[in-house]
Amino acid sequence: MTWDFTGCKVLVTGGGSGIGEVIVHMLNAAGAEVHVFDRVEPKRQEGIFHRVDISEPDNIRQAVDSLPDGVTMLVNNAGITRDRSIVKMSDDEWRSVIDINLSGAFYLIRALAPAMREAGSGSIVNITSINGIRGKFGQANYSAAKAGLIGLTKTAARELGPKGIRVNAVAPGMVLTEMSRKLPQEILDRALAETQLKKLATEEDIANAVLFLLSEKSRMITGEVLKVDSGQYI
Repeated sequence: MTWDFTGCKVLVTGGGSGIGEVIVHMLNAAGAEVHVFDRVEPKRQEGIFHRVDISEPDNIRQAVDSLPDGVTMLVNNAGITRDRSIVKMSDDEWRSVIDINLSGAFYLIRALAPAMREAGSGSIVNITSINGIRGKFGQANYSAAKAGLIGLTKTAARELGPKGIRVNAVAPGMVLTEMSRKLPQEILDRALAETQLKKLATEEDIANAVLFLLSEKSRMITGEVLKVDSGQYI
């Protein structure tokens, strides 16, 4: 599928690496003006980089105020993991994941929604996870944040829909990123065994789903969670 985002201004959080970097690359190739919020400057300079800690609402307000007019697309992709079982998880491990993965998305939607409402259009895509639907051993913080992101997606879709703003989510399963390829082989094999298509998704698979939900091709879709997981959740 050929994407055309000419004239569109998009904000992508966590666009400096992994899935976010591929989303930025594909949006840039499709003609979009892409702004990247991240704490670390990306190696591949394809968007307009802003050093932002999205866990800090004041930091977000200042960064959003510096954006040009007309940013009507948002991809809440930034996320971290601090895996540990519940009884061993520290307060900081719990709080840091919630702050980045869930609160950060809320802060960004809150900051950008007024301009989208004024424009009468907008598209927001939140990156959640199948583990936010099913839970995952050792990921109480991550699963809780991603489950919260689904609730945030549906609530925002209800609140912002009458103003022409669509809000959706993409829920990946195991994705073959640079980071996941370094995992022990038994973990990758276990994830592969859960799939129905017997292959794991790539970063491009997730990015294509994101661009679809951002685009006019999905103009009648809002409040949905699109699983891109090779049937891993079934």
